[in-house]
Amino acid sequence: MDGERKPVRVVIVDDEQLVRMALRLVIDGEPDLTVIAEAADGDAAITVVDEQRPDVVLMDVRMPGRDGLSATRELLTRPAPPRVLMLTTFDSDDLVLGALRAGALGFVLKDTQPARILEAVRTVAGGDPALSPAATARVIAAATGPRSAHARGSSREAARARLAALTERELDTARAIAEGLGNPEIARRLSISVATVKAHTGSLFAKLAVENRVQIALLVRDAEE
Repeated sequence: MDGERKPVRVVIVDDEQLVRMALRLVIDGEPDLTVIAEAADGDAAITVVDEQRPDVVLMDVRMPGRDGLSATRELLTRPAPPRVLMLTTFDSDDLVLGALRAGALGFVLKDTQPARILEAVRTVAGGDPALSPAATARVIAAATGPRSAHARGSSREAARARLAALTERELDTARAIAEGLGNPEIARRLSISVATVKAHTGSLFAKLAVENRVQIALLVRDAEE
Protein backbone atom coordinates (compact mmCIF):
# COMPACT_ATOMS: atom_id res chain seq x y z
CA MET A 1 0.00 0.00 0.00
CA ASP A 2 1.17 3.53 -0.72
CA GLY A 3 2.61 4.82 2.57
CA GLU A 4 1.11 8.25 1.96
CA ARG A 5 -2.42 6.99 1.48
CA LYS A 6 -4.66 7.38 4.50
CA PRO A 7 -6.61 4.34 5.68
CA VAL A 8 -10.30 4.14 4.83
CA ARG A 9 -12.17 5.45 7.87
CA VAL A 10 -15.09 3.24 8.91
CA VAL A 11 -17.99 3.67 11.34
CA ILE A 12 -19.77 0.49 12.50
CA VAL A 13 -23.47 0.74 13.36
CA ASP A 14 -25.11 -2.28 15.00
CA ASP A 15 -27.21 -2.73 18.13
CA GLU A 16 -25.32 -5.91 19.08
CA GLN A 17 -22.08 -5.21 20.90
CA LEU A 18 -20.57 -8.56 19.98
CA VAL A 19 -21.17 -7.87 16.28
CA ARG A 20 -19.50 -4.48 16.58
CA MET A 21 -16.54 -6.00 18.41
CA ALA A 22 -16.10 -8.75 15.83
CA LEU A 23 -16.28 -6.31 12.92
CA ARG A 24 -13.82 -3.96 14.59
CA LEU A 25 -11.33 -6.77 15.11
CA VAL A 26 -11.59 -7.80 11.46
CA ILE A 27 -11.39 -4.28 10.02
CA ASP A 28 -8.69 -2.93 12.33
CA GLY A 29 -6.50 -5.88 11.43
CA GLU A 30 -6.04 -4.40 7.95
CA PRO A 31 -3.43 -1.68 7.31
CA ASP A 32 -5.62 0.18 4.81
CA LEU A 33 -8.78 0.24 6.98
CA THR A 34 -9.54 1.68 10.40
CA VAL A 35 -12.64 1.84 12.61
CA ILE A 36 -12.96 5.38 13.97
CA ALA A 37 -16.26 5.02 15.86
CA GLU A 38 -19.23 2.80 16.64
CA ALA A 39 -22.94 3.41 17.18
CA ALA A 40 -25.74 1.21 18.51
CA ASP A 41 -28.73 2.76 16.71
CA GLY A 42 -29.71 5.04 13.86
CA ASP A 43 -29.86 8.27 15.84
CA ALA A 44 -26.42 7.70 17.32
CA ALA A 45 -25.13 6.82 13.87
CA ILE A 46 -26.20 10.17 12.44
CA THR A 47 -24.53 12.04 15.31
CA VAL A 48 -21.31 10.04 15.00
CA VAL A 49 -21.12 10.39 11.22
CA ASP A 50 -21.69 14.15 11.38
CA GLU A 51 -18.89 14.43 13.95
CA GLN A 52 -16.37 11.98 12.49
CA ARG A 53 -16.98 12.26 8.71
CA PRO A 54 -16.10 8.62 7.87
CA ASP A 55 -15.50 7.27 4.39
CA VAL A 56 -17.70 4.21 4.90
CA VAL A 57 -20.57 3.39 7.25
CA LEU A 58 -21.23 -0.29 7.89
CA MET A 59 -24.92 -0.01 8.81
CA ASP A 60 -27.16 -2.64 10.39
CA VAL A 61 -30.64 -2.69 8.85
CA ARG A 62 -32.77 -3.64 11.84
CA MET A 63 -32.14 -1.87 15.16
CA PRO A 64 -34.34 -0.73 18.07
CA GLY A 65 -35.45 2.87 17.74
CA ARG A 66 -34.34 4.43 14.49
CA ASP A 67 -33.52 1.67 12.01
CA GLY A 68 -30.71 1.58 9.51
CA LEU A 69 -32.92 2.45 6.57
CA SER A 70 -34.12 5.70 8.10
CA ALA A 71 -30.60 6.63 9.18
CA THR A 72 -29.22 5.81 5.73
CA ARG A 73 -31.80 7.97 4.00
CA GLU A 74 -30.88 10.92 6.18
CA LEU A 75 -27.13 10.43 5.83
CA LEU A 76 -27.40 10.27 2.05
CA THR A 77 -28.97 13.73 1.96
CA ARG A 78 -25.74 15.24 3.31
CA PRO A 79 -23.67 17.40 0.88
CA ALA A 80 -20.76 14.92 1.04
CA PRO A 81 -22.32 11.68 2.33
CA PRO A 82 -20.32 8.64 3.35
CA ARG A 83 -20.55 5.42 1.39
CA VAL A 84 -23.09 3.16 3.08
CA LEU A 85 -22.74 -0.61 3.18
CA MET A 86 -25.73 -2.35 4.75
CA LEU A 87 -25.42 -5.25 7.20
CA THR A 88 -28.35 -7.62 6.97
CA THR A 89 -29.92 -11.03 6.93
CA PHE A 90 -32.19 -12.07 4.09
CA ASP A 91 -35.27 -11.68 6.29
CA SER A 92 -34.95 -7.92 5.84
CA ASP A 93 -35.03 -7.67 2.05
CA ASP A 94 -37.66 -4.94 2.17
CA LEU A 95 -35.50 -2.59 4.23
CA VAL A 96 -32.39 -3.35 2.19
CA LEU A 97 -34.30 -2.57 -0.97
CA GLY A 98 -35.33 0.78 0.45
CA ALA A 99 -31.74 1.58 1.36
CA LEU A 100 -30.51 0.67 -2.11
CA ARG A 101 -33.19 2.81 -3.69
CA ALA A 102 -32.00 5.67 -1.49
CA GLY A 103 -28.42 5.25 -2.70
CA ALA A 104 -26.64 2.81 -0.38
CA LEU A 105 -23.90 1.13 -2.37
CA GLY A 106 -24.45 -2.42 -1.26
CA PHE A 107 -25.03 -4.93 1.48
CA VAL A 108 -23.36 -7.90 3.11
CA LEU A 109 -24.83 -10.66 5.23
CA LYS A 110 -23.77 -10.80 8.86
CA ASP A 111 -22.52 -14.36 8.41
CA THR A 112 -20.36 -13.43 5.42
CA GLN A 113 -16.74 -14.56 5.56
CA PRO A 114 -14.47 -11.82 6.97
CA ALA A 115 -12.43 -11.61 3.77
CA ARG A 116 -15.55 -10.84 1.76
CA ILE A 117 -16.68 -8.18 4.21
CA LEU A 118 -13.28 -6.52 3.88
CA GLU A 119 -13.53 -6.73 0.10
CA ALA A 120 -16.98 -5.13 0.22
CA VAL A 121 -15.76 -2.27 2.44
CA ARG A 122 -12.90 -1.55 0.05
CA THR A 123 -15.18 -1.77 -2.98
CA VAL A 124 -17.71 0.64 -1.52
CA ALA A 125 -14.97 3.00 -0.35
CA GLY A 126 -13.88 3.25 -3.98
CA GLY A 127 -17.38 4.24 -5.04
CA ASP A 128 -18.36 0.92 -6.60
CA PRO A 129 -21.37 -1.23 -5.62
CA ALA A 130 -20.80 -4.29 -3.47
CA LEU A 131 -23.67 -6.52 -4.55
CA SER A 132 -23.31 -10.15 -5.54
CA PRO A 133 -25.48 -11.31 -8.45
CA ALA A 134 -27.36 -13.76 -6.22
CA ALA A 135 -28.04 -11.13 -3.60
CA THR A 136 -29.08 -8.63 -6.26
CA ALA A 137 -31.61 -11.08 -7.67
CA ARG A 138 -33.00 -11.79 -4.21
CA VAL A 139 -33.52 -8.13 -3.39
CA ILE A 140 -35.09 -7.40 -6.78
CA ALA A 141 -37.55 -10.24 -6.19
CA ALA A 142 -38.65 -8.49 -2.99
CA ALA A 143 -39.70 -5.50 -5.06
CA THR A 144 -42.18 -7.36 -7.24
CA GLY A 145 -45.13 -7.28 -4.88
CA PRO A 146 -48.58 -6.17 -6.10
CA ARG A 147 -49.17 -2.49 -6.83
CA SER A 148 -52.16 -0.59 -8.18
CA ALA A 149 -52.64 -0.35 -11.94
CA HIS A 150 -52.17 3.41 -11.75
CA ALA A 151 -48.89 3.08 -9.83
CA ARG A 152 -47.64 0.46 -12.27
CA GLY A 153 -48.52 2.63 -15.26
CA SER A 154 -46.89 5.72 -13.81
CA SER A 155 -43.69 3.87 -12.92
CA ARG A 156 -43.64 2.11 -16.30
CA GLU A 157 -43.82 5.32 -18.31
CA ALA A 158 -41.19 7.06 -16.17
CA ALA A 159 -38.83 4.09 -16.41
CA ARG A 160 -39.28 3.77 -20.18
CA ALA A 161 -38.48 7.45 -20.63
CA ARG A 162 -35.20 7.03 -18.74
CA LEU A 163 -34.23 3.86 -20.61
CA ALA A 164 -34.89 5.55 -23.95
CA ALA A 165 -31.55 7.33 -23.61
CA LEU A 166 -29.63 4.03 -23.78
CA THR A 167 -27.99 2.43 -26.77
CA GLU A 168 -29.18 -1.03 -27.78
CA ARG A 169 -26.12 -2.66 -26.19
CA GLU A 170 -26.51 -0.67 -22.98
CA LEU A 171 -30.14 -1.76 -22.80
CA ASP A 172 -29.13 -5.40 -23.31
CA THR A 173 -26.66 -4.99 -20.44
CA ALA A 174 -29.32 -3.41 -18.24
CA ARG A 175 -31.71 -6.30 -18.90
CA ALA A 176 -29.02 -8.83 -18.03
CA ILE A 177 -28.32 -6.98 -14.79
CA ALA A 178 -32.04 -7.15 -14.01
CA GLU A 179 -31.77 -10.93 -14.21
CA GLY A 180 -29.07 -10.85 -11.56
CA LEU A 181 -26.22 -11.81 -13.91
CA GLY A 182 -22.65 -10.90 -13.05
CA ASN A 183 -20.21 -9.31 -15.47
CA PRO A 184 -18.71 -12.60 -16.75
CA GLU A 185 -22.18 -14.03 -17.46
CA ILE A 186 -23.24 -10.84 -19.23
CA ALA A 187 -20.08 -10.92 -21.32
CA ARG A 188 -20.78 -14.48 -22.43
CA ARG A 189 -24.42 -13.76 -23.23
CA LEU A 190 -23.64 -10.67 -25.30
CA SER A 191 -20.39 -12.07 -26.78
CA ILE A 192 -18.36 -9.12 -25.53
CA SER A 193 -15.48 -8.73 -23.10
CA VAL A 194 -15.87 -8.19 -19.37
CA ALA A 195 -14.14 -4.82 -19.83
CA THR A 196 -16.84 -3.82 -22.31
CA VAL A 197 -19.55 -4.91 -19.86
CA LYS A 198 -17.95 -2.69 -17.23
CA ALA A 199 -17.88 0.19 -19.68
CA HIS A 200 -21.56 -0.29 -20.50
CA THR A 201 -22.39 -0.49 -16.80
CA GLY A 202 -20.52 2.74 -16.16
CA SER A 203 -22.56 4.38 -18.89
CA LEU A 204 -25.75 3.07 -17.29
CA PHE A 205 -24.81 4.64 -13.97
CA ALA A 206 -24.19 7.98 -15.66
CA LYS A 207 -27.15 8.05 -18.06
CA LEU A 208 -29.70 6.72 -15.59
CA ALA A 209 -28.34 8.67 -12.61
CA VAL A 210 -28.22 5.57 -10.41
CA GLU A 211 -25.80 4.44 -7.72
CA ASN A 212 -25.92 0.66 -7.99
CA ARG A 213 -26.99 -2.35 -10.05
CA VAL A 214 -30.19 -2.86 -8.09
CA GLN A 215 -31.44 0.58 -9.14
CA ILE A 216 -30.71 -0.32 -12.78
CA ALA A 217 -32.59 -3.59 -12.38
CA LEU A 218 -35.59 -1.92 -10.81
CA LEU A 219 -35.86 0.54 -13.68
CA VAL A 220 -35.84 -2.34 -16.16
CA ARG A 221 -38.48 -4.21 -14.16
CA ASP A 222 -40.66 -1.09 -13.95
CA ALA A 223 -40.33 -0.46 -17.71
CA GLU A 224 -41.22 -4.02 -18.66
CA GLU A 225 -44.09 -4.68 -16.25
